[in-house]
Amino acid sequence: MPGRWVEGAGAVLGPLLLAAGVLVRTGVDDFFPAQLAAHAVAPVRMAWSYGLYAAGVVLLWPAVTALGRRIGPSGWARWGVTLVVIGLFGRVFHAGVSHLAFQLVDVLGLEAAQRAVAGTYGAFHVFKAANVCIMGGWLVLAVGAYRAKVLGLVRSVALGLAAALPLGVLKGGSDPVSLLALAGLAVALVPFGLAVLKDGPAPRWWAVGLAVAFVPVAFLLGLAG
Repeated sequence: MPGRWVEGAGAVLGPLLLAAGVLVRTGVDDFFPAQLAAHAVAPVRMAWSYGLYAAGVVLLWPAVTALGRRIGPSGWARWGVTLVVIGLFGRVFHAGVSHLAFQLVDVLGLEAAQRAVAGTYGAFHVFKAANVCIMGGWLVLAVGAYRAKVLGLVRSVALGLAAALPLGVLKGGSDPVSLLALAGLAVALVPFGLAVLKDGPAPRWWAVGLAVAFVPVAFLLGLAG
């Protein structure tokens, strides 16, 4: 198990990082030609946008693990967590392909990169099977959270709205549907994460130091790579 601090932090930070990633690219059309064109004009902005979003996706894993444990040993919890986590794997795969596509812009130029992406966009990959999990997992988990009274009706519905988040490579903008889905995820998980963090003793001083030191070290390693 990830533990209370990782799970609580994931529930709080995951939705916030997703929202930050989307808001950074406000005004960019959802589909890949515009996303690549935006990278050609403002590569740092798009790198931050996709990086924040990918980090938020990863942090949702311990968050849903904690939520599933609170729901209890029911089929809704088991299937909900399983489907959501598989869906998160799919989103991480999409983030990796999007990163490669941005590098094509830098190396080949915008028009050549757009042609390359257009010519390969429908190529088969095993993570296509995860698309149904990306959409359906949140709905199953929301029903389980409501039935177990872990989340009330409003927050359970808000959790289910996460199913509306755009999926795929080089997808997602600040359209009303995306913003509504992100708001729902925050309404459902941020209070839950805060409650998880408060439910127990404070962390040891050395654990706090390691967590604080991890961020700049990871950033510097990313620059070196």
